Amino acid sequence: MHGHHHDHDHSPPDSRRVLTLALSLTLGYALVEALGGWLSGSLALLSDAGHMVTDSTALGLAALAAWMARRPPSARHSYGLGRVETLTALFNGLFMVGLIVAISVAAIGRLLAPPEVDGSLVTWIALIGLFINVAVAWLLMGGRHNVNVRAALLHVFGDLLGSVAALISGITILYTGWTPIDPLLSLVIVLLILISSLRLLREVIHTLLEGVPAHLDLGAVGKHMAAVEGVVSVHDLHIWSLSAETVALSAHVVLHRMEDWERVRRCLQEQLRKGFGIEHVTLQPEPLETRVPLKVMRQQPAPPADAS
Repeated sequence: MHGHHHDHDHSPPDSRRVLTLALSLTLGYALVEALGGWLSGSLALLSDAGHMVTDSTALGLAALAAWMARRPPSARHSYGLGRVETLTALFNGLFMVGLIVAISVAAIGRLLAPPEVDGSLVTWIALIGLFINVAVAWLLMGGRHNVNVRAALLHVFGDLLGSVAALISGITILYTGWTPIDPLLSLVIVLLILISSLRLLREVIHTLLEGVPAHLDLGAVGKHMAAVEGVVSVHDLHIWSLSAETVALSAHVVLHRMEDWERVRRCLQEQLRKGFGIEHVTLQPEPLETRVPLKVMRQQPAPPADAS
C-alpha cells in the first residue's frame, strides 16, 4: 500500500521563454560586437564576440533542455526528461572551463604583443554591450532557482564582466594609449568565472549523485514528518532532485493505527508541499505491531547460563 502524489504544475516561471529571449538578445549583440571589432581592428572585441556566440550556443542548449524537461513522462522515461537540464548544466560548466583556458592563452599572447586598438569605438561598443548584458542577466535572475538557468546565467555574467573590462580598457586606451590593460583585466575576469564554474559543477555532480538538495535538511524533514499526529516514526527517508525544479521524497511511515493512514497521508503531503516545496511524494505505511517484537526482543536480558 502506497501513498503516492504527483504534481507536474510547477509554480516557478517557465524558463523556456526567458532563455529564448535571452538567447535572442545575446546573439544579436554578438553580431554588433563582431562588426565593431572588425571596424576598430580590436582583437579584444572580436574575441569577445566569439565568446558571445559560444554563450548564445549555451543559452540555446539551455532553452532546448528546458523544453525537453517539460515533456510528459513516457513508458521508457517514467520520470520524464527533467535530468536533461542537469546534463546541459554540466556541459555548460565544462565548456566554460575550456573557454577559460582559451581566453587565458589569448590574454597572455596579447600581453607579449599588444594589438593596436581604436579606444573610442571599443568604449561605445562595450557600453552598449554592458546595457544588453544587464538586461539579459535581469531576465535570467528570475529563474535562478533552476540549475539549468543558473548555468546560462553564469555565461551571461561572464559576458557582463567582459563588457565592463572592455569598457575600462577602451577608456584607458583612449586616454593613455596603454593597451596591456585589456589582457590584464581579462585574466582577472577569467579567475572570477573559474570560481563560479567550479561551484556550478560541484552542484551539478551532487544532483547527478542523487544528493539531498542543498536547501533541504534530511533530518529536519524527517522530524517534521514524525511530528504529525498518528505517526510513530519515519525511516528509509530519501530526498533527491528529479529535475532542476522538482524535488522527490520517499519514506516508510510507521503508524499507531493503520485506519488513520488516509488522513496521515494527506497531512504529510500537504505539510511537505507547503513547508519544504516537495510535491513528488511516495510514502509506504507500516503498522506499529510489526516492529514491536523486534524492540521487545532486544530489551530482553540474556537467559542465565546453566550452572550444572
